[in-house]
Amino acid sequence: MPRAFTTISFTPSVKAAQTRHGSREAYRSAELAEDPRNQITDAEAAFLAERDSFYMATVSDGGWPYVQHRGGPAGFLKVLDARTIGFADFRGNRQYLSVGNLADNDRVSLILMDYANRRRLKLWGRARIVEEIDNPELIAQLEVPTYRARVERGIVIQVEALDWNCPQHITPRFTEDELQQLLDPLVAENQALKAQLEGQANTEVAPHSLGNGPLAHARF
Repeated sequence: MPRAFTTISFTPSVKAAQTRHGSREAYRSAELAEDPRNQITDAEAAFLAERDSFYMATVSDGGWPYVQHRGGPAGFLKVLDARTIGFADFRGNRQYLSVGNLADNDRVSLILMDYANRRRLKLWGRARIVEEIDNPELIAQLEVPTYRARVERGIVIQVEALDWNCPQHITPRFTEDELQQLLDPLVAENQALKAQLEGQANTEVAPHSLGNGPLAHARF
């Protein structure tokens, strides 16, 4: 069975480009791989649970692609089962470009980044919009109680394919929390060294008289 993402992405024009630029043979084996890579394993689930944002592409009824940044607290994109993910659609600028596009074409593509560790997950799927009045239980499952943002609806995605991308050209970037995790050990070490030096200074014996001071050995 071919990998699911090659079935979706390797269109005749893409294959022609691969042939023209010399990579067609290298990618042919990927099409014949036994694992279709269309289910969320423990590795993907752990990765999704750590993400606080992702990029989602939709297509308008005029054929134009639109990429939107989605953000929230870490883990707001939830794994519902091995083939389904979903997230609460928090109120934004109310242009509703993605919502409108999905009403006409349910295809989506997601890119999820871990800049600090130079990891990238690509995901293809079909999305459906869920209104609270129609399925309050599902909306409750997608909500993040600790995040004070208005939930307008839920977006549920049936996973069609996924693929881990190579780290080439990913520039490491760090969030404030990630930087804090890196800095905390250095700060603790600095404080320990400072306390050690202060302790040594306090235990040094200061000279009390000329007899045991440096002038005792001076020649006049």
